[in-house]
Amino acid sequence: MRGWITPPPCTPRKTPAEFQRERQAKVRLLEAQGLLRSPRIKAALLKVRREDFIPREYRDYAYEEVPLPLPGAAATISCPHGYPLFYEPLGLDCRHRFLEVGTGSGYGAAVAREVVGRDGRVVSIEIDSLTHDFARRNLERAGYGDVLLVLGDGGLGYPPAAPYDRIAVTAACPIIPGPLTAQLVPGGRLIAPLIEEDRQILTVLTKTPQGMHRNAVCDVLYVALQGAYGTEAAATCHSHRT
Repeated sequence: MRGWITPPPCTPRKTPAEFQRERQAKVRLLEAQGLLRSPRIKAALLKVRREDFIPREYRDYAYEEVPLPLPGAAATISCPHGYPLFYEPLGLDCRHRFLEVGTGSGYGAAVAREVVGRDGRVVSIEIDSLTHDFARRNLERAGYGDVLLVLGDGGLGYPPAAPYDRIAVTAACPIIPGPLTAQLVPGGRLIAPLIEEDRQILTVLTKTPQGMHRNAVCDVLYVALQGAYGTEAAATCHSHRT
């Protein structure tokens, strides 16, 4: 992935106790860095075993701050800090109906499922069939069979389960897909890395009566959104107009 050095594959050697210590240490560090404040998100990060959502040959790197490859085209699991980085400004909380665009490994959906609780709902869309199958197996093994997984174009959302209180787009996009804002409840929030020239800016949008209010969080680096609202589609549309 551009901007990151992927560690070499290796035979996993760490024990469950070692992973637990690393998970706890990572959560303490995220708190100290000011990235993690919500008690519910903290509890979710402590409970969900990130190492169970990573391909075997990269398992020992589960809590290192580097994206790791997944099955599928240009698919990665984000750095550990990326989940509170998204979920904290999104204000993800109990009873929320949450839509995730880009399932990846399934780890983000599992964390979100713990945050929203039994009265909430998590829907996650993945466009790549290999990545989708990998996430499905991970979530089922981890006991999150109630996460609704959809194979399709995430930019189109998933109308049958709409509306959503919170939406997270985990891939960089040139514009916020219209179908996603249409499926957001009034007062709901959406977070996405927005492409501006040579930068990606993590941006929170809040749906108000006056329109979508934007708030920039920070610069990030994510894989590009695919599908009807992805970077390739936008480039094609632009070339047709010029």
